[in-house]
Amino acid sequence: MLAFLSAFPPVLQALFATLFTWSVTALGAAFVFVNKTVSRRLLVLMLGFAAGVMIYVGFVDLFCSSKNVLGFAYANIFFLIGLILIYFLDRAVPHIHMDGQVDSQCNRLYRSGIMTTIGIAIHNLPEGMTVALVSLADLRLGVPVAIAIAIHNIPEGLACSIPLYCATSDRKKSCLLSFAAGMTEPLGAILAVLLLYPFLNDWLLAAASAMVAGIMVFLCFDELIPIANRYGSEHVTNMGIIAGFAMMMIGLSLMGTF
Repeated sequence: MLAFLSAFPPVLQALFATLFTWSVTALGAAFVFVNKTVSRRLLVLMLGFAAGVMIYVGFVDLFCSSKNVLGFAYANIFFLIGLILIYFLDRAVPHIHMDGQVDSQCNRLYRSGIMTTIGIAIHNLPEGMTVALVSLADLRLGVPVAIAIAIHNIPEGLACSIPLYCATSDRKKSCLLSFAAGMTEPLGAILAVLLLYPFLNDWLLAAASAMVAGIMVFLCFDELIPIANRYGSEHVTNMGIIAGFAMMMIGLSLMGTF
């Protein structure tokens, strides 16, 4: 994936990376066509892995690189701004945290599915901006971040499509609504490129990196880890987190040698 994206200009690299995360949301939604779900253990391991990748990248690479440009105090300020922005967005949006599970009674599932779809659609905007900004700052970081967000988009697609399908028995409508919710990630990337890219310099890019680090860390501790622990063993979650750390340690070390 890295070699493929490297052939394109930076703006297209950022957009393609975000389209990849949307495609995986669509993949999760498409499970209603085959009437399957991801096993809990695998889902928990995947969510832990995604959290490990995002936490490692957020603290070790994005924040540290931002600190080298801005200084420790300013890097902390922008990191905190990222945390606060995503916190208030999460509070303001009627966002039902996804787990990919289905209420066997299907009671009130249509309203729940609609609210979940709206919440995830709005919630995906900063995620799309995150992938775009990280890719613009450093493509070698943008690829693993895109993969990590894509992994956690699988249960998002399930959370949108399965309740709607249970309530309506309409596979096509359920998938289309889930696809629409996922499309806000590329929209977030487009907004980031249009609004920020023309003005980016080293200082603003470092500030954006620190804010993105805050957003990524919040998503991990507010969504990925709690959901993984709720629907599986915390030991499996921790195995996934450690695997995510290890992958990024090895990957960034190898990339640094070339």
